[in-house]
Amino acid sequence: MKKLNLIILFQLCFAGLFAQNKITLNTDQARTIISKHIYGHFAEHLGRCIYDGLYVGTGNANIPNTGGVRNDVIKALKDLKIPNLRWPGGCFADTYHWKDGIGPKNERKAIENLSWGNVREDNSFGTDEFLNMCELLGAEPYLAVNMNSGTVQEAVEWVQYTNHANRTSYLTDLREKNGRSTPWKVKYWGIGNESWDCGGNMTADYYINLYKQYATAMTSYSNTEGLFRIAVGPGTPDYTWTETVMKNVPLKRLEGISIHHYSVINWAHKGSSFQFSDQEYFTTMQQAWRIEELITKNSEVMDRYDAEKKVALIVDEWGGWYETDPGGTQLYQQNTMRDAMIAGLTLNIFNNHADRVRMANLAQIVNVLQSVILTNKEKLLLTPTYHVMEMYKVHQDATLIPLQITSNSFVKGENKIQAVSASASKDATGKVHISLTNIDNVNGQEIEIGIPGSKASHVTGRILTSLKIQDHNTFDNPTNVIPQVYKNAVVSKGILKVSMPPGSVIVLELTD
Repeated sequence: MKKLNLIILFQLCFAGLFAQNKITLNTDQARTIISKHIYGHFAEHLGRCIYDGLYVGTGNANIPNTGGVRNDVIKALKDLKIPNLRWPGGCFADTYHWKDGIGPKNERKAIENLSWGNVREDNSFGTDEFLNMCELLGAEPYLAVNMNSGTVQEAVEWVQYTNHANRTSYLTDLREKNGRSTPWKVKYWGIGNESWDCGGNMTADYYINLYKQYATAMTSYSNTEGLFRIAVGPGTPDYTWTETVMKNVPLKRLEGISIHHYSVINWAHKGSSFQFSDQEYFTTMQQAWRIEELITKNSEVMDRYDAEKKVALIVDEWGGWYETDPGGTQLYQQNTMRDAMIAGLTLNIFNNHADRVRMANLAQIVNVLQSVILTNKEKLLLTPTYHVMEMYKVHQDATLIPLQITSNSFVKGENKIQAVSASASKDATGKVHISLTNIDNVNGQEIEIGIPGSKASHVTGRILTSLKIQDHNTFDNPTNVIPQVYKNAVVSKGILKVSMPPGSVIVLELTD
């Protein structure tokens, strides 16, 4: 606590004079539920995400596990209240054939991971292992169907294997032979992955015809109940793709459409994950803010064909992307306060668009890209991104409180972006939670929040901040960056005043 107070004092002393940021909460307009599925995750067969990250095998005596899945990872993710998990990719899904990964492990077909380094995989982690792990986590599985090198029949049979009642076909007999008599009842199905690129380099017109074929066959007859089919959307500001899907796919065949967005400095030079300049940090934040425009403009297209907002916008890949750390496996990167800023900003945006955004998946869950967990043999650490998502879990399935915000600018040279982002919600017990992110790593922010009609007289909170935006946790110092109690907020007569240090995330709870 003493360390945190010194950090805040240091930052405030050198932040310069504060200008005023104003936020108004419209509690009388609180109607939309923030789906817990906005706080979802993504696990791909890539680097050390699956093997060594989630799964160490049942024969590993050095790392406690359940069914081969690390117990420490299970605990950390349950504490996070992980709502869903997307698997097996990503680009890996575009060449994955699910039948290769079921049955006795010593009889499974070894495969070459064509998408990520041509490494050999023994397929010891497959459908049964993934779905059983999701049950351990209390998370909904989200399966990505291989539309690139797979077949419609393969997709239909995957649905039957996972969802149909016992002894209805040879596939359910096979499931029972493999040790599972009852169905898992998988709800979420992504039909294809990045079909405009690694998923087949398709045109939008070609994709939608293929999509309709898959979506129809997968939900015929007894398969229909409960399936949530997600079409591939654009990974760039290509709103024509979105329009083509929404215009030509009947809404009865479509529950969601996905988009992807990564906060990348430059695809040719992504930069270091932990040794970066202030300019590189600013550029990353510029890219992070772009998700607001992508969501807004895709939503506008969807509104023209779906005014009732029946179709969800799914951001099933998002996060920061840097160069692989020296000596690390594919796409392994350290996770700093910069990533905490990406997470806080992005989740605020998702919350505020909860009328259309109803699922999102951070890329990726362990040891890859903007992960919430890093592992090294028997060691595990929680990243700054983990801590932001844990702080924000109070918004899961709460009612969104719309807000208006006037924010200072975060300025770098001749460029500027909004410094403060916020979102707010009211949970089932009546508690109001407000999440705030100040991405300006130089200047602190004084914020005045108006809550008309509020009788709140008590405020508590937690803060995630550090002296430098490059600060992070290591296996030798896993608690270098962790949330602390925050006491610099005062509420009186419907006005909440908050002092935010540079580069900080705060979550407040208001009660009467």
